[in-house]
Amino acid sequence: MTHRAILINAKFMRSGSTAVHRVALELGNALVSNSTDKKFIFVAPRGPIPIAAAEDFPIQYVGRFRGIPWEQISLPLATRGGLLLNFCNMTPLFLRNAMTMVHDAQVFTYPGDYSVIRGAWSRLHIRLAGKLQRGLLTVSEFAKSELVGLGIAPAERIHVIHNGVDHILRISPEDGVLDRIGVISRHYALGLSNTMAHKNIGVLLRAFARPEMAEIKLVLAGKGTAADFAAMKFPIPPNVIFSGYVTDGEMRSLLAHALAVCTPSLTEGFGMPPVEGMLLGTPAVIAPCGALPEVCGPDTLQVNPQDPAAWAGAIIRLRNEPELWQHLSETGRAFAAQFTWAAAATRVQSIID
Repeated sequence: MTHRAILINAKFMRSGSTAVHRVALELGNALVSNSTDKKFIFVAPRGPIPIAAAEDFPIQYVGRFRGIPWEQISLPLATRGGLLLNFCNMTPLFLRNAMTMVHDAQVFTYPGDYSVIRGAWSRLHIRLAGKLQRGLLTVSEFAKSELVGLGIAPAERIHVIHNGVDHILRISPEDGVLDRIGVISRHYALGLSNTMAHKNIGVLLRAFARPEMAEIKLVLAGKGTAADFAAMKFPIPPNVIFSGYVTDGEMRSLLAHALAVCTPSLTEGFGMPPVEGMLLGTPAVIAPCGALPEVCGPDTLQVNPQDPAAWAGAIIRLRNEPELWQHLSETGRAFAAQFTWAAAATRVQSIID
């Protein structure tokens, strides 16, 4: 085994917080913390890093550029032949001694969810990485199957690294969010307020517009607003709360106190929120689509993504059948416990070896 440093593309540290950036941060940190025979170093653009824990990371600041020019010019020059790991879909375009994590194939399968320029740029990165680099990483067997089917790379060159979700246990809960938005523990379902078509949030809005759902609230956390969904011709029932942006601590509390975490997505490369909720003991209600059955396991309620009545029925079952809720809480917590960042880091190291 080599003792040469392995570099991690840390451009994400200067960007906003997203699920993909969370993966890069947690997986990179686990690689640094758990490695005994390799040295992992984050390589970042010069300037302040808006991440509180950054001072604990081994970071090498390089280049004079930022953003895309930094990633395409400064970063490949800094690698000097060493192996570069890219965990956020993007990569120096023509670098061969690299591996890139492609989280899903949605830029190919749902191109309408992306701007023309962003979609084309993302597809170029993925295709070149699949063709030129040592291999691709992805986050589920489902995502791997899609990438293989699209001809991005052969199966033997795509390696599955399931995400961890145990970071949620390190986040301090901020239970005051319940009072702030006006909900009571176990009297609401939680979803993400995302207007992308494949997230399929409209089915939840239609489900909660049904009269039998009047006493149960739906909390949609995220940047999507009531006006956004109204413009898409979805009903906005009075029992739906758009919380807007929430902190990590508030999100932990919302996940932990929900009756269920609802994920009606038509596809997902992984789908962290329902698995995070499961680890906190909250049952998941999912569409049987994408990687959701793979990462949420058999003890979830799976519901037709096109049937609002079925979604309403599943949520009412969890409210009215406490034994079912408790069973799904216990089995879901046990299933989700397998998804740790330490396990993900161990898998990455075995692939590098």
